[in-house]
Amino acid sequence: MNKNISSADSISGQEHIVLSFDDNMLASQLFGQFDNHLAMLEQQLGVEAVARGNRVDLKGGEEAIDRARQTLEFLYERLLSGESLEVGDVDGAIRMSAITPPVEADTATGSKGKPVTAQIATRKKLVQARSKTQNDYIRAMEKFELVFGIGPAGTGKTYLAVAYAAAMLERGAVERIILSRPAVEAGERLGFLPGDMKDKVDPYLRPLYDALYDMMPGDRVERAIASGEIEIAPLAFMRGRTLSNAAVILDEAQNTTSMQMKMFLTRLGENSRMIITGDPTQIDLPRGQVSGLVESLQILKNVKSIKRVEFSAGDVVRHRLVADIVKAYDAAGAKKAGNNG
Repeated sequence: MNKNISSADSISGQEHIVLSFDDNMLASQLFGQFDNHLAMLEQQLGVEAVARGNRVDLKGGEEAIDRARQTLEFLYERLLSGESLEVGDVDGAIRMSAITPPVEADTATGSKGKPVTAQIATRKKLVQARSKTQNDYIRAMEKFELVFGIGPAGTGKTYLAVAYAAAMLERGAVERIILSRPAVEAGERLGFLPGDMKDKVDPYLRPLYDALYDMMPGDRVERAIASGEIEIAPLAFMRGRTLSNAAVILDEAQNTTSMQMKMFLTRLGENSRMIITGDPTQIDLPRGQVSGLVESLQILKNVKSIKRVEFSAGDVVRHRLVADIVKAYDAAGAKKAGNNG
């Protein structure tokens, strides 16, 4: 791959560089349909990006131009490796360019070496951090046996946790995956719902299934579920067990009671990883009942071997409007709390 970079003299504080990519087809994918990926660079970095065949002219401030170059080079390398490119990948690469170059240079050879951006390799896809907090979250899952991922919807807490669990299973680091949620909407009393137990609990666990099928081939998931290698069950089913040699995920943990959370935390066995996700602002428990998640975060705050990663509205990786919605609700909540105070 030869990427020719030519720089023009600065005029009124503006820089001008031209990036050229060898593979015309990949360059087209890089720029996006109707150059929509370049439009994202323009909107988020304040640069001007004009595509001409396999070349792109970039004009703007020095820092913005450097970030745009890093982003395009990083995404092109991803395409060269056979990975697909989605809008979210472009958005994530732009975010990460503000923090650090996405690929670490090998000082001995001058070539590119180990990726700085944290990533999770599963059989179906390569999942890369799309924000600094996601980067910290993936690194935490690699290092700590118990990790809390706390924050609003759309930040990738559950998705990344399932991806990491799937990667651990695929490389033989654990023998099984256990995914759980509290079925709080039915008070974990599911008898009035039609069907067998699987039919009753599946609606509450569907987001976990969706994430699994995104990481692993469907037939592999089905076989693993049938054999018990992957277990998806409501929280009530965890009582009395010791979960060893497993990647264990508790999702929507804000809807656990104090007793349930303590029960779940004490299930951790040898050679296991436990990841607990939740949003303390979205508690669906009966009024006056303390959230087990909120309580545990306070009780365990000084335990150094437990890592807590907090996401914010700025980490939302769904539609950009979702981030605006989360921020608006946060502002309204803060205003209400201020008035009540």
